[in-house]
Amino acid sequence: DETEFRNFIVWLEDQKIRHYKIEDRGNLRNIHSDDWPKSFEKYMKDVNCPFKIQERQETVDWLLGLAVRLEYGDNADKYKDSTPDGAKNTDNTAKNAEPLINLDVNNPDFKAGVMALTNLLQIQRHDDYLVMLKAIRILVQERLTQDAIAKASQSKEGLPVALEKHILGFDTGDAVLNEAAQILRLLHIEELRELQTKINEAIVAVQAIIADPKTDHRLGKVGR
Repeated sequence: DETEFRNFIVWLEDQKIRHYKIEDRGNLRNIHSDDWPKSFEKYMKDVNCPFKIQERQETVDWLLGLAVRLEYGDNADKYKDSTPDGAKNTDNTAKNAEPLINLDVNNPDFKAGVMALTNLLQIQRHDDYLVMLKAIRILVQERLTQDAIAKASQSKEGLPVALEKHILGFDTGDAVLNEAAQILRLLHIEELRELQTKINEAIVAVQAIIADPKTDHRLGKVGR
């Protein structure tokens, strides 16, 4: 509301900022004048506000910050030893440190946020929002961390595999599940091979150290 906005600016200047002398605040106080925008623009320049008159949200935020700074400067001794209400109670402090402890899973905002994330990340929906949140966490950890992205960006050549040539060893009763199980088994075997390669490399490195000891000829004797 335009009238409320102008009253708010006048209140800030009168009560907190006080950049003008009282007798110089007339144009700013005349909130019903057609020239008020010009007076406000001049006021912004006088207090060195970096925003334009059209950027109201930013201007309000900046003026509030200025008012708080001046209020603190006038009452520094009063505020410097202040303790936040939450810090006065150790239980509240612990709760503040863990904001998810008091998370309300039935809150509509929470549900909307989880649903928006699942849609963004293309995760299968579930009736339990906590299950979807857990799926989001797993995806972020495994796919979206810096290490995961760096690893995924590395090109890895491979050969196409014909799944029908590999025996699964059991039957789930569903062709799609059988194929998925075959893929998981092949991936697991690949990981085991990588692990075995690293073990072999470690063994070779250790053998290279112990098989070629440095000889100290001063410790040896020839003959009796």
